[in-house]
Amino acid sequence: MIRTLALLAPLLWAGPALAQTIDLSQGGPVDITANDGIEWRQAEQVVVARGGARAERAGTAVDAARLLARYRPLPGAAPAAPGNEALGGSNEIWRLEAEGSVRISTATDVATGDRAVYDMDQSVLVLSGRNISLTTPQQAITARDSLEYWTQRRMAVARGNALVVTEDGRRITADVLVAYLLEDANNPQAAAARAAPRPGTQGAASPPPGQGRLDRVELFGNVEIRSAEEVVRGDRGVYSAETGQARLLGNVRITRGQNQINGQEALVNLNTGVSRLVGQPGQRVQGVVAPGTRESTLPGQGARP
Repeated sequence: MIRTLALLAPLLWAGPALAQTIDLSQGGPVDITANDGIEWRQAEQVVVARGGARAERAGTAVDAARLLARYRPLPGAAPAAPGNEALGGSNEIWRLEAEGSVRISTATDVATGDRAVYDMDQSVLVLSGRNISLTTPQQAITARDSLEYWTQRRMAVARGNALVVTEDGRRITADVLVAYLLEDANNPQAAAARAAPRPGTQGAASPPPGQGRLDRVELFGNVEIRSAEEVVRGDRGVYSAETGQARLLGNVRITRGQNQINGQEALVNLNTGVSRLVGQPGQRVQGVVAPGTRESTLPGQGARP
């Protein structure tokens, strides 16, 4: 038997909803359903749903084995008499927790993990456990340890064997990566949302992006960028999706086939296939070239000593 319950979430601006991206911080009530029952713990101010649990709000659905919706009285609301509390207009959800085979989805985006926590106040989703991923039509982000998705900041932070795979097959990995997403400039709902900010939030972060297109990626630790022709590694770097260019710093190695050159800084253009190893003052670049290799197959074309 499926049991249902509707709860209010924080009373934020209720303007045009951008249903494409994962965002539980805006919209109307949160509808919760479960196969094995819903438990209301008034003393703890939490609602627990078990067995095929699902929470839905404004185009975003959370599916898990177990859901916990933590609520609190609305600011300024008169306290209810003991034993006479209600889950309606006098309370709001401020935190949603999901456990067990978590899947969070919209019409276009999907996030997965063993555990997920969504903080309504900060508009941030934190995924942990196994099979951590965030997939949009433009790219897929995976991680071993955790993945944070900051809706209003349009930012994803992946930790532990972090990987971005772009729609054209480019693979960008690091110990930690920070991916910044662009707002869809052609989305009319986004334009309307910018033109009508909710009261008291002038100057705050803009509404979430329409499609989550990748802008740039900042990379930290064991950085690796793979293209069809070569592999570039370094200690840290930054990649621009618009230009297809990356800059890597520290212990840089550019490998193409059996050939490799080493240095401290490299500029890589994944669109043109041209990589340039940049020499630092007082330092020399060095390389290993396999005998019989044609010049056109050498890595780091345009490198300067």
